Amino acid sequence: MTSRLLQRSLGSPDYDGIRQALRNDTSTPVIELRGLEVRVAVLPLFTHDGRQAVRVSSTRPLTHVLVGVDSATGSDVTLLVPEVSAPRAFTLESRDDEGLVGTARITVTPQRKWSVFVVHHSHLDIGYTDPQGTVLRHHLEYLDAAVRLAAETASWPDDAKFRWTVESSMPALKWLAARPAEQVEAFAAAAREGVIEVTALPFQLHTEACSTEELYRQLRFTSELQRRYGFATRSAMHTDVPGAVVGLIDALDAAGVRYLAAAHNWAGRSVPYLHGGDKLTRPFRWRAPSGKELLVWFTDTPHGMAYMEGNTVGLTDSYELADDLLPRYLAALATRGYPYGPGTFGWQGPDAPREPYELDVLHMRVQGAHADNAGPSIVPAAIARTWNERWAWPRLRSAVNSDFFEHVEEHYHDRLAVHEGDWTDWWADGLGSGARPLGYVRRAQSALRAAETLHTLAGADATDRIDAAYDKVALFNEHTWGAANPWEDAEEAGDSGGLQWTRKSSGAYDAQDDAADLLHAAVRRFGAALAREGELPDGTLASFAVFNPATRARTDLVRAFLPRDVVAADVPIALVDARTGETLAHHEEYVHPEDWPTRPIGRHLHAVVPDVPGNGYARIDVVTAERQAAEPVEADPGGVIENEFYRVTYDVREGYIGSIFDKVAGRELVNRDAAAGFGQYVHDSYATAPHFNHLSGHVGAHDRTLLGDRAIGRGATIVKAQRTAVSERLVVELHGKGVDWLRTTIELHRGVPRLDLTYQLAKQGTPAKEAVFLAFPFATGPATAWELTGGVGGRDVPQVPGSAAYMLPIRHWIAFDDPELTVAWATLEAPLVQLGTIHMPYAPFPPTLEQEDGTVYSWALNNIWDTNFPSQQQGETTFRYAVMSQAGADGRRLGALAASGLTEPFAGVLVTGPTGEATRSYASVDHPDVLITSIGQAGAERVVRLQSLAAEPVEVTLTVPGLRSAEVSAGLERGREPAEVTGESVKVRLPACGVAAVWGTCA
Repeated sequence: MTSRLLQRSLGSPDYDGIRQALRNDTSTPVIELRGLEVRVAVLPLFTHDGRQAVRVSSTRPLTHVLVGVDSATGSDVTLLVPEVSAPRAFTLESRDDEGLVGTARITVTPQRKWSVFVVHHSHLDIGYTDPQGTVLRHHLEYLDAAVRLAAETASWPDDAKFRWTVESSMPALKWLAARPAEQVEAFAAAAREGVIEVTALPFQLHTEACSTEELYRQLRFTSELQRRYGFATRSAMHTDVPGAVVGLIDALDAAGVRYLAAAHNWAGRSVPYLHGGDKLTRPFRWRAPSGKELLVWFTDTPHGMAYMEGNTVGLTDSYELADDLLPRYLAALATRGYPYGPGTFGWQGPDAPREPYELDVLHMRVQGAHADNAGPSIVPAAIARTWNERWAWPRLRSAVNSDFFEHVEEHYHDRLAVHEGDWTDWWADGLGSGARPLGYVRRAQSALRAAETLHTLAGADATDRIDAAYDKVALFNEHTWGAANPWEDAEEAGDSGGLQWTRKSSGAYDAQDDAADLLHAAVRRFGAALAREGELPDGTLASFAVFNPATRARTDLVRAFLPRDVVAADVPIALVDARTGETLAHHEEYVHPEDWPTRPIGRHLHAVVPDVPGNGYARIDVVTAERQAAEPVEADPGGVIENEFYRVTYDVREGYIGSIFDKVAGRELVNRDAAAGFGQYVHDSYATAPHFNHLSGHVGAHDRTLLGDRAIGRGATIVKAQRTAVSERLVVELHGKGVDWLRTTIELHRGVPRLDLTYQLAKQGTPAKEAVFLAFPFATGPATAWELTGGVGGRDVPQVPGSAAYMLPIRHWIAFDDPELTVAWATLEAPLVQLGTIHMPYAPFPPTLEQEDGTVYSWALNNIWDTNFPSQQQGETTFRYAVMSQAGADGRRLGALAASGLTEPFAGVLVTGPTGEATRSYASVDHPDVLITSIGQAGAERVVRLQSLAAEPVEVTLTVPGLRSAEVSAGLERGREPAEVTGESVKVRLPACGVAAVWGTCA
């Protein structure tokens, strides 16, 4: 065997192939005979004395002569001609020792005079190339080097000075906290001078995994940098992740950031140019529904390598290589848009023709080595220095990120295209590769809002702990979900997959624990704050303040715990609504010490409480009753449950819900003719091999050939059909491929117009490529609106051209605005959906079923990725959903209401002393499209955070009892403006789908 059998790359990005493709695509063969080839390229190279370049290459050394102008000998030579303002013909002669080999007539054309801003950075993958801690320590050392290199080149020409852009601010914040004062001041001075720039995002986020509040909180450090160190955060970088949520625009704007440099790594598996991306000109102005804009550059190649563009053309290697490749790259951009043909990056799909790049200025990223997490290098700056000494154009400037944008804003702003809407991420499917920890994170996002609100209302400032918990949540949403080879389990480098996922997933569980701890403490603080001195009224044993963390008053189920030491187990109790004196039906589940000696002993109470005010409570008194609460009884064993609003029928033979009948509207919600049943478990297996790095980027799926198998849940058995005083419930167990067991719980609560569904599955771990879907076919038209981070998407809502079309990463709800009946579907743990069909998970993502507009496929989990995401997942995992319907309802409002049952459950706050008020609201708004997302504390001030779902600007009146003075800002403390308080209310204007924060002092 010889080494020729072995290749360094089997379709992964290969610099030699890229570079040779570039040379071939930017030159023309002019002489071809007897194995000899001479190629000519007219390039945008200009000398300081007014000549331009013609590059000639030959398969063997020759003397190349532009007759009467210039000559040189070699295999690759540069000949200079006087600059032309119109095409001009020249004669090329190629000679060897024996005389003339061949001649050609060539045409020299006018060339652009480029300005290239070389932005030196390191792409932060917290993991991937090494365990997370190792990577972060390396990045701190990179900042040590950056400060030294900046000092060493301070006397160089300005365009050539070493400059460094901190792509992700987290290492800079850690560095500033860990280095001596003199080093910190050197860094801050360089930042103030524009030699070092700290950009806005703490790390590279899957922004669609973030909640809106989380996204804003991750930018709070920008004000601190300005206050402590005197430098502003003017720009952001979004690297690797191919897409970003529309809410990012408003969040960055609120932090004072106007510029975004995106470098999307398509990695062969994403095809934006087949979905309108070929029409996405750059730079462009990205506009939110609020009207706020970011000036955006995105480094664009059709198949990947985007954030190593400068490395590709030699700016990390040597002046000689850059001199060869960079002019060719610029020439290609000016003439054909994409300089590379198909196959260069492993994706064997069609070429990506597009209009040539229009401007004469370029943002070019470079890293210090050909790798993620590469350190700084003096080489790019040294190349710029040598280059500018030799060539007048293109002009290279060693720049920080915002330098480019300031230039573009000054010279080109008004001629740039404007694009609106979500920039849907092509890699969002990777979120399904860690379904269990992601579910924990999404529960934490909800719990933190309620925890902060209750702490605040109890008079406690939990801001620091809330922020720290949000930071943990965001760190899980950071884009590096695994090592380069996640199936390996080494201790270092890219094979440390097991080690990395252990740390990554444990961060999610820590975040959820922190959120649960904070909510647990907040409930106790709030209960203590409500309790007054004195004796409880006669017959009252305790009270519960049933707190509704949502914005609107609603009727819903509360689950509360009554400890045995507060009310003895043998004492019969009743629950009385203190507002009306009416007794509420309730259900009890007693925790017996012999069954659970390791858990608190007492009663779990379940009751439906009507009309609890938003951001307020209704008091429920626990009183002595004549008899114990009724025990559960068996419900219809035939699979039917119902309440005042719905009748639900489970089809045991088929293993799915056969009917959801809206009794109020008199209408069936289920499309019984759909390909899949309602709530049906669907398991897809793919005929692709596991454990190959970037395999999904090398696979094309133009039909269903690679769909190896599709299985559904079978063998359904109803194991519980139960009716209590407050609910009816079915529990069904099934068998399914890929799981040890599958359990479905279907529940209706009396007085609550919502169907709750819970799916629990014991996932079997396997590296074989698979996906799990849960199908929800509605008898409606297509979905009309869905919740995004910081916005609302929909059929008629603009998207950035080239956004992912085959899937949606949503926050929590989808609405169907049928003319007769509006339907809303909500999810807690699982954000990925496909609408109408199931697509193959490989580009170009063809459908595998006929389109059914009313069907939602919840893409619960998958392991289709071969790098950067876990290669398999296992263990008990829970997915919760809700369904609501209402005639004449607005879809956005009904969607938010359906989601609130999952994301904002009532909190049963035990109060063991007397409390004077039967009900109270702490904050309210008078516009149905505006939500109060949380109430926080900032010193002596209270902060009420608002978010609008409306597609147009709205004015809302916020009422906070005791409000004395107020200021309003766009989500962050920056830019607060005084607002007039009338009575206890203040008017706030919110832009379309925008956010605001009201900072107020209260009595």
